[in-house]
Amino acid sequence: MIERFLDRVTEPVFRLLEPVLNRARRAFDWMPRPLDPFRSIKMKLSMLLGISGGVGIIVFWTGIGWVHWRTAIAAAVVGVVTLQFFAHGMTKPLREMTAAAQAMARGDYETRVRATSRDEVGELARAFNLMAGDLAEADQQRRELIANVSHELRTPITALQGVLENLVDGVSQPDPETLKTALQQTERLGLLVTELLDLSKVDAGATPLNISEVDVAGFLAETMSAARLTHPNTRFVLGEVDCPDRLRADVGRLHQVFSNLLENAARHSPPGQPVRVSAKGLGKVTVFEIADRGPGIPPQQRTRVFERFTRGQWGPGDGGTGLGLAIARWVVDMHHGNIAIVDAQDGIGCRIRITLPDVSFTGGDYDEHEHRHHHGTGPGRAEQASVGREV
Repeated sequence: MIERFLDRVTEPVFRLLEPVLNRARRAFDWMPRPLDPFRSIKMKLSMLLGISGGVGIIVFWTGIGWVHWRTAIAAAVVGVVTLQFFAHGMTKPLREMTAAAQAMARGDYETRVRATSRDEVGELARAFNLMAGDLAEADQQRRELIANVSHELRTPITALQGVLENLVDGVSQPDPETLKTALQQTERLGLLVTELLDLSKVDAGATPLNISEVDVAGFLAETMSAARLTHPNTRFVLGEVDCPDRLRADVGRLHQVFSNLLENAARHSPPGQPVRVSAKGLGKVTVFEIADRGPGIPPQQRTRVFERFTRGQWGPGDGGTGLGLAIARWVVDMHHGNIAIVDAQDGIGCRIRITLPDVSFTGGDYDEHEHRHHHGTGPGRAEQASVGREV
């Protein structure tokens, strides 16, 4: 309250004197800095106090022609001691920031600065702590990304190496079954590289959308037909499509989303059980739902499955790369939409809901930096979470 009152009182004065202050600031920029060689701010403040006190004593002596030297020395000593005592809290955060920055250079991001003051130094200390936290999180993500990518690459490479060694040693013959196994591992490598390239576009910055009119019913039918070819044992059922005939969106990116979601649903659905897809228009948005009859995802873990390299422990199939849902959320965010896992109608399986507005109403622009600020680290943190199913 006192600060607001002082701001209101001093604001007109600063506005009036602003041109003069700007000229004085530019003039001071050209002046020498005689105290720069000293490494301690408290030493500089002590010297300033001593110099200003000495100048005051000289003026006082010149005016009255007399001053007691013992009183002058005692006043200077008391002033310096008092300055050292009160300046301790002013300069301590600066020394702590220096030590923390040196620790960061060695790879230690855990050091924080005590920020209790409300002045400029306190603001700097709080900003420094935020920066240290972001750097620590980025370093952790980098380490986990390297570990997870190495793990994902090692699995198909090891399997492919085993197949080829058996062929070279004559243990197995190059029959269709053996070659199919090698092809599956090669395809898994190709899928991982493709998804990593897609995620690298997220980290690189804004990614443009190729907007066109999408026939919702035709798009869903085409996507499900492609899914049936790769998963012939899964029943893909196109349910109710009650929405406008056309939706303005990037059809290529949407195909990427639904291919990932259908692949994930088919992998975790029991053989012969249906995977249902539906679409419904609600005002200016279109709501898509994909529901399977698999083991489902516990509510407390539903937000983490959209993070990169999220792994699980149960469910049929050999699992994916752990990047599918991260890419799906990225694409949906590009369309200013929302993707979430909601409760299944009968409590069995997993139901994913996608809400997409027509980009005609959103402008079609995607701000990557705004998206990162909203979500923290983009489409997903590079974390290895233990969840109810692989994605």
